[in-house]
Amino acid sequence: MQKDLLCLYDLTKKDFDKIFSRASVLKKKQKQGEVYHPLKGKTLGMIFEKPSTRTRVSFEVGTFQLGGLALYLRWTDTQLGRGESIPDTARALSRYLDGIMIRTFKQETVEELARSADIPVINGLTDLYHPCQTLADVFTMTEQRGGYANRKVAYIGDGNNIAHSWINAALRLDFDLTLACPRNHTPKDAILKRAQKEASSNISLVHDPYKAVKGADVISTDTWVSMGQEKEYRERIRAFKGFQVNEELVAASKDDVMVMHCLPAHRGEEITDGVMDGKNSVVFDQAENRMHVQKAVLELLMGRKA
Repeated sequence: MQKDLLCLYDLTKKDFDKIFSRASVLKKKQKQGEVYHPLKGKTLGMIFEKPSTRTRVSFEVGTFQLGGLALYLRWTDTQLGRGESIPDTARALSRYLDGIMIRTFKQETVEELARSADIPVINGLTDLYHPCQTLADVFTMTEQRGGYANRKVAYIGDGNNIAHSWINAALRLDFDLTLACPRNHTPKDAILKRAQKEASSNISLVHDPYKAVKGADVISTDTWVSMGQEKEYRERIRAFKGFQVNEELVAASKDDVMVMHCLPAHRGEEITDGVMDGKNSVVFDQAENRMHVQKAVLELLMGRKA
C-alpha cells in the first residue's frame, strides 16, 4: 500500500485483497479472544470536523485492540478551529503521532494533510469519498458470498461519497455495479466516466431502481440527506420518491440478495423497517466489519509487517 488511504482509486487489487485477508485474520483473533498488539507503543490521532458514531468507536476500539492509543481531536478544540494551516498542523502532529485519521468535509483537506504529514493519513470520510465504509461493504460481500468476482451490486439513492467509493471499488475489483439515482442527484460525472473508461466490468447509471436490482447480489443505499444538506430536506424527499429500498424492491432482486446501509439510517425514508430488520439485511454485519477492515488498514500502515 501507499503511505496513505485517501481514496479507493489509489489502491490496487492486491491492496484490497491484502486488507481483506488481514481483516479476516484479525476478526478471527478478536472473536477467539487472542491478544495481538502490532500497534504497541503507537498512537493514532483522530481529527473530527464532522460528528460520528461508527467511525469514532470503530477506530478507537480497533486501535486499542491492536495495542495502540487512539486520541480524539475535535476540530474546534484544536488550533485548526482558530485558523492554523493544514500543513503546519500536519508537521506538528507528525512529531507526536504515528498516524492520523480525519473525518471532514473537503477531500482537499485530507489530501493537503497527507502531503504535509510524514505519517500515514486515513480518510475517515469526506463529502467526496468514504473509503473505509466501502472497504467494509466489499469485505462483508466477500465474507458472506465467498468473494467479489462475478458479483453484481446495485446502489440505490444519492450519488454521494458512498456512490463514488462503490464506483472506485468496482473499477479496481471488476464486479458489476449499477447505480440508480434521481436525475439531479447523480455521481460526479468525472468519477463515473473515469471508471467506465478504465473498468473491465460493467459500471452503469440508471434512473429506475427496479432495473438496477434485477439479478443483484447486493443492494446498497444511504441516507438521502447527508450532513450539511439539512436545508435541502424537503426538496430531497420529493426528488428521491420511488428510490426507497422497501420490500417490493427487494422482492424484485434475488431471493438471497444482501441489503446494505452504511448508517445512520432514516427509517421510513430511504429504507423500511421491514427491510432493515429483515432476513436479507446485513446492515449490522457491515457496521461490525468497519472495525475489522480498519484494524487491517491500521496494521498495514502503522504496525509491524504482517
